Order: sequence, then structure tokens, then C-alpha cells
Amino acid sequence: MRTEIPPGTLNMLILKSLARLGPMHGYGIALHIQQTTDEVLQVEEGSLYPALQRMLIKGWVKAEWRQTENKRRARYYTLTPAGREQLDAEIHEFERATAAIRRVIQPA
Repeated sequence: MRTEIPPGTLNMLILKSLARLGPMHGYGIALHIQQTTDEVLQVEEGSLYPALQRMLIKGWVKAEWRQTENKRRARYYTLTPAGREQLDAEIHEFERATAAIRRVIQPA
């Protein structure tokens, strides 16, 4: 059973994937998230590429065309210093929200 990616976490997952593994094409990012979460989370193309485009516009990632291992042309995304700052901010907010939710759902 697949679980929906929690709202507001897609950017964090993409940025963290790039921080951990370096430059990757979109399919590689999606595959990394899927494999790392034991296939609980899957990023659909319809969500991934618009998110990457927004990140390009905001300057969180940069992109260049390269050849893949299979000799196909693909756009590779790289985390920028601004993207690293954004990742830190997103992780902080995620941990803050998660801690707040945990306080509500823990038994009294």
C-alpha cells in the first residue's frame, strides 16, 4: 500500500536527496525516495517535475543537461547554497510540526 507524501514535505525530500547523493536526474530522485522509504512513498512525475521547476525559479537547485548511464539525455539537478539553507529550514519546521503532533497523539 502506498502512502501519500505528507503535504509540504516534497521539497524537503527532493532537497535532501540531492544533498545526500549529489547531482541527479528526476527519475533518480524519485527512485531514491521510493527505495529509501521501502516503497512507502512514491513521487509521481506530475508532482516531481513541477516541484523541481519551482525550485529552479527560487534558486534552490540548478540544472544542466547531461547523458545518463544509458546514453539518454536528461536534466541533472544540483543543490545550491540557497537550497541547502532552505533544506535546513524545512527540516527544522518538519521536526517542529512532528513534535507538536506527537504531543497531541501520545497517550495521556
